[in-house]
Amino acid sequence: MRTSHRLIAGLFVLPFLSGCFASSGDDSFASAGAAGGARLRVALPFAPTENYSPYGQDAMLLSRLGVTEGLTRLDANGTAVPALAESWSSENGGRSWVFTLRDATFQDGEAVTAEAVAAALTAAGKADPAPSALSGVQLTATAEDDDRVRVATAAPDPVLPLRLSNPSLAVFSPKAYDKKGTVNVVGTATGPFALTGTEGDTAATLDRFDDYWGGRAQASGVTARFVSDGTARANALRTGQVDIAESLPVAQLASLDQDDVHEVNTARNTSLYLNTRSGAFTEPGLRAAAREAIDTAVIAKGAYEGYAVPAQGLFGPALTWAAGKRVEPAGRARATRPDGESITLATYSDRPELPETAQVLQQQLRKAGFKVKLEVRTYARLEGDLLDGAFDAAVFSRNMMLDTGDPVTVLASDYTCDGSNNLSFLCDKNVDRLVAAAQAESGTAERQGAAMKAEAAVLGTDSVIPLVHLKLVAGIATDVQGALPDPYERTLLGTGTRR
Repeated sequence: MRTSHRLIAGLFVLPFLSGCFASSGDDSFASAGAAGGARLRVALPFAPTENYSPYGQDAMLLSRLGVTEGLTRLDANGTAVPALAESWSSENGGRSWVFTLRDATFQDGEAVTAEAVAAALTAAGKADPAPSALSGVQLTATAEDDDRVRVATAAPDPVLPLRLSNPSLAVFSPKAYDKKGTVNVVGTATGPFALTGTEGDTAATLDRFDDYWGGRAQASGVTARFVSDGTARANALRTGQVDIAESLPVAQLASLDQDDVHEVNTARNTSLYLNTRSGAFTEPGLRAAAREAIDTAVIAKGAYEGYAVPAQGLFGPALTWAAGKRVEPAGRARATRPDGESITLATYSDRPELPETAQVLQQQLRKAGFKVKLEVRTYARLEGDLLDGAFDAAVFSRNMMLDTGDPVTVLASDYTCDGSNNLSFLCDKNVDRLVAAAQAESGTAERQGAAMKAEAAVLGTDSVIPLVHLKLVAGIATDVQGALPDPYERTLLGTGTRR
């Protein structure tokens, strides 16, 4: 079984453990812009871990800050819509797609050309490890002429426009790439804000890119600080030190002005992954016993204080099409008595609700007859053992649409024998067959229906127990307008974000 460290790290990154918002002494971190329009001050929970490389989790950070963009983006319904590409069409039975570019400029002043876009996509395809959006995909990109790019895959890929919306496939100026494959993202992207300075993994400065194709941003720039402590982020918002604070702990919300609290349904789940490769949960009956022991309503109301809803499956209410296509799992094993079976349950502390969720699960599983040892670490200290299958179970948070916006892609990566993000180490022939059948569908409705059949097969194995569907809770000061929190966690700031 193949498991990619980069993909896992792409979901959870090493935090900077600081709550300090003191001035750095650098004038670039001032709160007002000299060119008109106040600077935005943003507190983010996860720090860059790969020197702002676009090929890992840092790509999501750059996308949320309005620095980068690719050929396409996702709209609120999860549909691919134009970004750097104005339009596209498929050819050769879906083996190639031609994208027509809009008139745009890189932040270093160079024109966005088909040759530059093809080179950027080629570089992403050669990255080691490859971006998660390209997992299992052999991609080639060539310039047809000055403003058309042909993107081809070895096999038909009906979701290529969705795939290209992933922030890891953002386009940078030719000057950004060196011979070693490193990408210098400072002032070389195409978004409304250009990264202009950094303070290690603690802060970053962004300035408005006045020649952005989508119009001049209303804010003159952004000061971003990376603060893992949720209480510190909430306090900074409360005291007016920041304008936007991402991912606020639910325990802090009651102390904030409720006009500053904004929530949106997301495609993110918290689930319990059971190790089917080794330990107690290789036995299907014990997996069924764990499922029957869990009361998800208690977790939603307690650990998440109502800012989550009990899970309906892998795909929650943020994906409006899922409920009408859901298929009931069949063939589940009969639960067997745990009789004091010892298990180790692990989670990480970077998301503050997860340890509390794990404690609730520990109590519920103990009541059912399991002996439960709880292991809580930071994700950076947990990752290696998690990927090695050292635990019987793990509480994990996952955005189901993060990689491509395609439900089939995430099923393939998370639940098939060769999946790159298979935390349950599941290898089930029926699941693989149904995922393959879904991958062959090209129509949106047909693909969604096939995905839900595969979801039912996954749930029928009891290898994963969905717990809650999360709501994104962001703190946005009342004098801020135009912030863009979204279900896919890819956007936050845009041209209209201002104070």
